[in-house]
Formats: sequence, C-alpha cells, structure tokens
Amino acid sequence: MDKLTIRQPDDWHLHVRTGSILKTVIGHTARQFGRAIIMPNLKPPVTTVAQALLYRQEILAALPPGSAFQPLMTLYLTASTPVEEIKKAAEAEHVHAFKLYPAGATTNSDAGVADIEAAYPLFAAMEKHGVPLLIHGEVTDAEYDIFDREKIFIDNKLSKLTQQFPALRIVVEHLTTHEAVQFVEAAAENVAATITPQHLLYNRNAILAGGIRPHYYCLPILKREHHRQALVKAATSGNPKFFLGTDSAPHLTSLKENSCGCAGCYSAHAALELYTEAFEQAGALDKLEGFASFYGADFYGLPRNSASVTLEKQPWTVPDVYTDTDVTITPLRAGEQLLWRLVGA
Repeated sequence: MDKLTIRQPDDWHLHVRTGSILKTVIGHTARQFGRAIIMPNLKPPVTTVAQALLYRQEILAALPPGSAFQPLMTLYLTASTPVEEIKKAAEAEHVHAFKLYPAGATTNSDAGVADIEAAYPLFAAMEKHGVPLLIHGEVTDAEYDIFDREKIFIDNKLSKLTQQFPALRIVVEHLTTHEAVQFVEAAAENVAATITPQHLLYNRNAILAGGIRPHYYCLPILKREHHRQALVKAATSGNPKFFLGTDSAPHLTSLKENSCGCAGCYSAHAALELYTEAFEQAGALDKLEGFASFYGADFYGLPRNSASVTLEKQPWTVPDVYTDTDVTITPLRAGEQLLWRLVGA
C-alpha cells in the first residue's frame, strides 16, 4: 500500500508547554490532529478550572491562522485539590479530565500525589461526577528498579484503585509493559490506555546501544523487546481500550543533551508518520484508523472527527532541529528518513 486515508485522528496525551516553546510546537500537532488532551504539568501546574481556561486561550492564540484544532484541557491533581474543584471540572465545557502524577515520577511532577490512598475522596468525587482520571502509572520509591516501576504500580496501587472505585473512568497513560497490557485488557470497559509511538517502535536498546541517546529517553522508560511486542499487539488488535496518545514532550535541546538530561521524546512533528510506520511493520494498516481516530473519541464521549487525512509513501528526512527565536528542539528521529508523509499538511 502506497497511500492511506483515514478519519482525522486526535492525540489523547500531549505536552505543548507555554510561551515560546508552545508557539514553536503547536502547529505540528494542529496540522495532523483535530483535538488533543493537553497535559497540565506546567510551572506552576494547572490545578484549577480558571487556570485551565486561561491556558486554553494561550494555546488557541498560538495556533496557525485558520486552524480548527481544539485543545482539551486537564487539571493537575494534588493532595490539596478541593473536592469542589472536581464538580467545577465536570461542569466546565473545556475541561475533560484530571491527571495523576505520582510525586517525582516525571517532568514537573513534584507537586503530584505522594500518597494515592489519601486522595481517595477525590477519586470518589470523580467517580460520582463522571470525570476521567488519567494516570502516570509508576511508583517512585528509590528501592525499585526503574524498569519495574510500572508493573509495581499496577500491582500495588492501580489494582486496589480500580477495586475501590469500579465505575471511575481511568486512562492508564503511555503503557510500556506486557503486564500493563494484560491489566487493561482484563479490566472493566471504563479502564483504557494510551500508547506512544516511541514505545511501539523502540526497545531500551534505542537509548543505550552504541552510546547514550538522550532524545530516546522518556518516562516511563523504554523496556525490553517482548514488552514492545506486547504493545504492538495491543495497539493493532482492534481492541477499543487502546488508543493513540503521543506523550510528545518538547524540551530544549540544551536540556536534553545535558549532564542530567530531562525525560521526554518530541514526536509531534511526525506523529502520524511514526504510528503508520509501526502499524505497517506489524502488517496492520487496516487497524490504524480505529486506534488513531475512533477509540479515544468514543471513550471520552466526543464525536468522531468528520474530516480526513491522507498519508503517502513518500520518503523524507526529519530535520536535525526545529528552531524559532530562542527555542531549539531536537525531534525524535532527527536527521533520519521516514517512509510515510502526511499529504497537504
């Protein structure tokens, strides 16, 4: 197949930052996706409906002229989030979920929740009001190996959470392990998951083999090959519990190529091309539309997009960097060739 047309997709997990970085990256997402769930881990974090609506206005103002892209806002859950804010979020047209970061799990997560059980009253309110909970599923205790943190979180935290709140709508973000796939598959229909392009395409060799490659470093970290294969099988299965979420995370090149480089892969520049590559490798291009365009919208109770996008087999080379004034960002696959290209974008 040399050409593929699908319903316009959405990105159900996206970082766009703020200020000059936002202005540099937002056009990459807007040319491909109709909507995106916007992560709230700014400095300071987006913790209230009022803050989320202001952030939404900043994103809309940064869009290319004529863009129809719609940001779907989320709130950052903290130990001090008032229960009343959850009711406000449920009533707010443009707020679609709360995000749970275990404290210290990833970029700008220091304000996250240290004791998940202490947040149970908040989860009860989300369950009552039908507000989805988006979870970065890793433990952060120093005694646990970084490659095991997702599995331990599922075993010790998430299993108990889903039992305690059986009707709570949960998205387990950026799955990385075979065990996480099994958990989501076995859970009730109100539990779903997003999968990133880097976790579909790469195992941990991409970070470490032949030298440390910081632009493949993300959290949760890339895992062994059998975990990657489990993710590909889930994404291409046609199971509506699994849908697209890039977790595209723009960081300045100077902060990635650093003695203490930050976590996150910037993939928004070629998100659909990367997913198409992964699905083609699996012989499952016919499953891409459901994963990219249908299942996430269905889970969030939103209409599927009416527009379509087309990709063609048209090799192109990813730029080494994307720059704008004081911003320089190195993208995933910088300087390498991709075989698919989005047409007319």
